[in-house]
Amino acid sequence: MAGMLFGACGGVKLATANEQLERGEYYDAAKTYRKIYNKLTKREERPLRGEVAFKMAECHRRLNQYARAAAAYQNAARYGYSDSTLYLYMAQMLHADGKYAPAVKAYSDYLEFRPGDALAENGLVGARMALEKKGATRYVVKNAKLFNSRRADFAPMYLDRSLDQLYFTTTNEKVSGTKHSEITGMKKGDIWFAGKNERGEWKRPEKVEGELNSELDEGIVSFTPDGSTMYLTKARREPNANTGVEIYTSQRSDAKWSAPVKFEITADTLSSYGHPAVSPDGTWLYFTSDMPGGVGGKDIWRINLKERQGTLENLGEWINTPGDEMFPSFRSDSVLYFASNGHPGYGGLDIFRAEMTKSGGWNVTNMGTPVNSSSDDFGITFGEGESGFFSSNRGDNRGYDHIFSFELPELKIIISGWVLDKDEEPVPNAVIRIVGDDGSNQKQVARNDGSFSFPLDRGVSYVMLAGAKGYLNSRQEFTSDTAEEDAEYNVDFILASITKPVVIDNIFYDFDRATLRPESKTALDELAQVLRDNPNVTIEMASHTDRKGTEEYNIDLSGRRARSVIDYLISVGISPDRLQSQGYGKSRPKTITKKLAREYPQFKEGDVLTEEYILALPEADQEIADQINRRTEFQVLSIDYRMF
Repeated sequence: MAGMLFGACGGVKLATANEQLERGEYYDAAKTYRKIYNKLTKREERPLRGEVAFKMAECHRRLNQYARAAAAYQNAARYGYSDSTLYLYMAQMLHADGKYAPAVKAYSDYLEFRPGDALAENGLVGARMALEKKGATRYVVKNAKLFNSRRADFAPMYLDRSLDQLYFTTTNEKVSGTKHSEITGMKKGDIWFAGKNERGEWKRPEKVEGELNSELDEGIVSFTPDGSTMYLTKARREPNANTGVEIYTSQRSDAKWSAPVKFEITADTLSSYGHPAVSPDGTWLYFTSDMPGGVGGKDIWRINLKERQGTLENLGEWINTPGDEMFPSFRSDSVLYFASNGHPGYGGLDIFRAEMTKSGGWNVTNMGTPVNSSSDDFGITFGEGESGFFSSNRGDNRGYDHIFSFELPELKIIISGWVLDKDEEPVPNAVIRIVGDDGSNQKQVARNDGSFSFPLDRGVSYVMLAGAKGYLNSRQEFTSDTAEEDAEYNVDFILASITKPVVIDNIFYDFDRATLRPESKTALDELAQVLRDNPNVTIEMASHTDRKGTEEYNIDLSGRRARSVIDYLISVGISPDRLQSQGYGKSRPKTITKKLAREYPQFKEGDVLTEEYILALPEADQEIADQINRRTEFQVLSIDYRMF
């Protein structure tokens, strides 16, 4: 369990219970206090009942039994127990039990007694953060059932960078000792491991071979970079003395580990030293201790393995708080992970990431949910990429810890679409290029149906260009979102043919005039961009009228309208010698295309909208045919402008 190797938990007399609590025998003490509490029924015994409730709550708190602890603290308050710290502990237990709103109130109540208390202030921030569901990440967390027993299994750690052996602490019923712990009620911890088979699949865990495990608690390990030396936490158990823990080393020979040898850090025998973590370069040993000189509670310290004398140092207030900081582990020499109940979190111990800054400090961030929960989350180890294992007692009302896997799936950010012609038919063999401002450059040939797709990265600005033989290029720009979530963008390219006239939709003129209406600007700006994307092209801009009016009138009107379009294109920077205008009046009636036939099923593909054809139509369809004939279109004249 998260705290089992940093404390210890054996008469109905109150003195017996107090002695058990003092020695850290929380499991036995809780049972003794419960018997006493149930017998204190007289009115004059209410103050004593409050004291017993508080001490019983303390046992449940250390056993990570949050709901029981919170209820016992509430009983202590009800019976008038006067120590204001019970409101802080009650708030922390409500917080760890996921009761965020009551925890906010309890923290606030405590801060009325102790304004400015750092633990309460950070707890209040964390409870509000959890209540508002802030800090959610894309990590996927699963119970690693293969590694877990019906008791506690925790603090996983890879042996080395081959990532094919995982060591962890277990209290399953097959461990070495026969006695159950007075601290937890479970058997005392041993170190087990799991390996992988030839297919790369994890096998069932087994005992570590050699002299590593004993009747005492062993667990929470770290290894030198070559995997030959293990640093481990081992309980110190002496009659009539508090349980403490110390750091030991063990050597690997073949597949066996030697009997542990104590690793001396200081001459202080009253303090505890545990949770070792060797830095990736093998220079430093990081560990957890309650020795004097720290920030408060349990702190993370370090000592140089190559030259211990004079190198012991506390990691300082960037990492350590008045609460507990424990279970250090490394991703790299400058990225440390640890568990804390002192920094703002979601309840109990949370896992934090600390990155060393250039000035030698640490930038600390909470790993967010679902890696962290309202329960204790601690003891993380990384495998490939953003994946690995950690331990948590979430979902276990006994407070037992279990091993969980975590993985951050790759973001699936995709842009897909179609390359079509103006009739919305697939363009064969279209080539699409996409260039990002991150330096990425991708190229793809569209599928036979005109579709394509590209993987993207977050927060990148892209330029896309689609082209095909016999068609003008088309260009688009966009920027992918910065949000950490899967996304699919869609963009379609409509390519204009080089060999056929291309109608420009949404060109509007005032009645009987050649003046362009403002709503035509969007379509003309798009045409101007096409010309910029195809700098070697010259075009004829043609305007056509319907069958009404004289030939002379229609030729004049259509000519002036075509010229209006040319003037606009010149005004936005298109060279005049790339542009010609022509008014055709009603001399070139439109031929129905596939797209028009789909839009107007009363016409067939290939029908020519001559005056004779239109006069044979119903009156409503005549107006539609006239509308189709009234059009502005361009035709590519050459594709080698200024190429020579």
